[in-house]
Amino acid sequence: MAIFIYRVTAGQERVVMEMMAKRVKAESMGIWSIVHFEDLRGYMVVEAEDALSARSAGLKIPHIKGVLDKPTSISELEALLASSKPVSARVNKNDIVELISGPFKGERAKVIRIDENKDELTVELTEVAVPIPVTIKSNTIRLYQKAEDAAQ
Repeated sequence: MAIFIYRVTAGQERVVMEMMAKRVKAESMGIWSIVHFEDLRGYMVVEAEDALSARSAGLKIPHIKGVLDKPTSISELEALLASSKPVSARVNKNDIVELISGPFKGERAKVIRIDENKDELTVELTEVAVPIPVTIKSNTIRLYQKAEDAAQ
């Protein structure tokens, strides 16, 4: 018995799980469980008896981008889930962040508001003539400087 990780289109994990579960039930493959973690977008975990069963369960299912070649251990999976803590949990109000994608890529901004329900941040661009508040997803930033560090 081994654990395999599928890469799937982000947001389509539940659809892929349902299609794979139907196939596994209909063809009685050696798949024991199919799991999707909300914190781990774009990935799905499958517990199978061997690599062949894991690969054949995902054949010709839309939104599957691939399966990792080697099986994964439970300890590696735990480490992966522990590190998938949302960025908004690590960022506080008044921290300085750098935008890593989008039209303002490379710009630095100060965090004004954090909306954890939507996983969004409202930031104010700092290196512009007129400060502009922008609402962005929390996965499009990198922490540049904590507010406590800037005060010292």
